[in-house]
Parts: sequence; structure tokens; C-alpha cells
Amino acid sequence: MTIFNEHQQEVAESLGDTTSKSDWTDWKWHIRHSIKSVNEFERVLGVTFPERKKRIYEQTLKKFPMSVTPYYLSLIDPDDYANDPIFMQSFPSAEELKIERHDMADPLHEDEDSPAPGITHRYPDRVLFHISNTCSMYCRHCTRKRKVGDVDSIPSRSNLEAGLEYIRNTPQIRDVLLSGGDPLMLSDEKLDWLLTQVREIEHVEVVRIGTRMPVVLPYRITDALVEMLKKHHPLWINTHFNHPCELTESSRKALRKLADAGIPLGNQSVLLAGVNDCQRLIRTLNQKLVKNRVRPYYLYQCDLSEGLTHFRTPIGKGIEILESLRGHTSGFAVPTYVVDAPGGGGKIPVMPNYVVSWGTNKVVLRNYEGVITTYSEPDSYEANYCDRECSKCNLQLREDDAEEKAIGVEKLLSDWDDTTSLTPENNERMERRDDAA
Repeated sequence: MTIFNEHQQEVAESLGDTTSKSDWTDWKWHIRHSIKSVNEFERVLGVTFPERKKRIYEQTLKKFPMSVTPYYLSLIDPDDYANDPIFMQSFPSAEELKIERHDMADPLHEDEDSPAPGITHRYPDRVLFHISNTCSMYCRHCTRKRKVGDVDSIPSRSNLEAGLEYIRNTPQIRDVLLSGGDPLMLSDEKLDWLLTQVREIEHVEVVRIGTRMPVVLPYRITDALVEMLKKHHPLWINTHFNHPCELTESSRKALRKLADAGIPLGNQSVLLAGVNDCQRLIRTLNQKLVKNRVRPYYLYQCDLSEGLTHFRTPIGKGIEILESLRGHTSGFAVPTYVVDAPGGGGKIPVMPNYVVSWGTNKVVLRNYEGVITTYSEPDSYEANYCDRECSKCNLQLREDDAEEKAIGVEKLLSDWDDTTSLTPENNERMERRDDAA
């Protein structure tokens, strides 16, 4: 898809705007013109919903609101919208009103694992920092549907300060994930301030940002934003592509800007029934991501949030998809398939079983082709007995960086060594100096 094509022009005109290419690529224009009602969605997409279904859609919006950027809506095929993966991720479904007995408002217990405003501290050395509850688009499969778009839940400056204070006072935290909502809904200035505050905390080694902007509003990835982000390395960004058709020319351009700025990129997909529960689709998606310098990181099993039952697949479907990836494509194009455990148990990796059997001296394994093979265990292996007395351990437990040492001519060429000359051993002139001394 080219940037500002004929279909996008039609979408812009249907919003009552005489839009130029520069307007269309202005991310704030898309925020101002986000589609939030069923009537507007019909008009912009150029479709008419049956009246009975339309009433149900409007009922759904009373519980779970809608917001779709004109850009993301422009990717929908109006001639087959019911089966379109963009439509299913962005437009409300009557199925969302079916709250099953296992559904929960907060299945991951993020609120219960929150020791400070905006902070979820589940793993020992890292925290999730909720810095925004607004998104450019409300994904229908969002696990935080209870919060997103709720104006009463938007973090205040005092809440952000309280979260920062918790991180400062908890020295075991080395990794901070900025999440939301979408952190990139903040202004460049506010995000710069927040990143600066986190970066000044000595024990924080890594900062990550979770955002769907490259997918649903790639024009947010401006040159100014990228220049600001570059100041805060080491910085990682995880995004959220679910389907190959989302990797448009505009999305690829946004990813290229971020990658060229030296920001490592990862992707977290959610396995969604009717959207991407297909081995071929997931493999194509991951290969396209890798081509655009994005590492497939996680494939999530859909959470038990309220109104998501129609999106959930059996875990067996995810296992089947993993079977089609491992060995069939590059290893770094294979994400980790995880179930985010209800009750705050964290991400549990799930994968096919490649161990067929296990004896005293051999392990029987199978590969992706079904070939059965063996790996012989060592006949004699003496494990280092670990009594947690690290100071007495015979292993070289050097956890600091090794010191680089210049040798020979390298010393003369290096900038970090002060040596100006090398003198051979037994040099008579040096010996006379020693004798004179």
C-alpha cells in the first residue's frame, strides 16, 4: 500500500476534510478524526450494517468503546469486511457482551501486584510502568479493556512521580517497561521528561516501550520523536503486529526509522481466532517482521479478559503453529509461545515436546521432520557442588567486564595505552642504564 493512496483519499474526504498528503501523514490529524461511532464507521468505510446488528454493535460500545484511526480503517477491505482481520481487531462484536464464567476484568492481577500507582511488580528485577491509559485505537482483544479509554484512569503527574519514586527506592529493578494504553500517545516533551527521570536511576539498566503505533498509526514515528528517543539508549521497543497485511509501506517506513536509530525492535502477537490462527499466516508475518529488522518475541495465548472468548483458540492450536515454525524457518523468526497465567503467575512458555524419552546415558529426541535421534550423555560428569559460598567457588565468577589489554605493536597504535616504544629483552643500551643507576 502506498502512502496516501486513492482509498485513503476517499476515507479522508468522507470525514469532511479536504486532506492533503501532509495532513494524512500528520498523526495528530488521525487522533482528531478517530472513528468512534457505528454511524461514522459505516459512512467512512462505505458500508451499511443490518439494522438489527447495528443496534447490537451500539450496545457493545456502551460497555467497550471504539476508537479507530482513519489510517487503520483505510486498510479494511469494504467488499469483505466481515472476514477482514483489520475489521475484526477494530470494530465491536456482539460476542464481546458474552461474559463467560471464567472471564475476569483483571485476569493477570496487574492491579493486585501494584505496590505503587502505575506500577506492576511481578518479576524480581523488572516492573511494568503504566504511563498512559489512552491509545490511538482500541483493540477489541485488549487485555486491559477495563482501563483503556477511561478518563478517570489516566495517570496524573503525581501518579507518575509516585511510580518513579518506587523504582528509585527498589534497587533490584534493572528493567523498566513503559506501557499503557500506549506510551507514544504522550507528547515528545512529556515522554522525554519521563525517560530522563528513569535513565537517571542508577540501577535501571534497560528501558523498554510497548507500543502499537507502528501498526495502527505509523505516522506517530516522526523524525523528531526518533531523535528524542536516541538520547535514551539503551532503549528497546516492542510492537504488536498480528497479521501480515498490517505491514504496509507506512508501517515499514516507521520501523526503518526506529531500527536505523539503533533501537532494537521486538514484536508481540496475540493468537486470535479468525484473525491469524493459521500456520501459514503466522510464518509469513514473522518472516516479514524479520525482513524489517523486528524480532518476533512472543506469541500470546489470548487472555481471559471479559468479552474475549470469541477470540480464544485452544492452546493446542498454538502448539500446532509452533510445529510449523521450528525448523521450517529461521530460529530468530520463531517467537516464544506463552500463556500469561491467570492470577498473576506470569508468562509460561508452551512448546511442542521434542524429548521422546530419557535414559541414564542417552536422551532420545525428535526433530521438526519427525526424525528420531539420540544424544549421548557424558560417561563422567562431576558437577560443581554449590553451597552458595561464592567466595570459595573454583569457577571464575568474574561478573564485571574483562579488562582489555593491548599487546605488542597494538600498544603503540592504541589510544588507551600510554606506551610509546617497545624495547627487546637483553638490550645492551638498557643494561648500561641499569648499571649506571
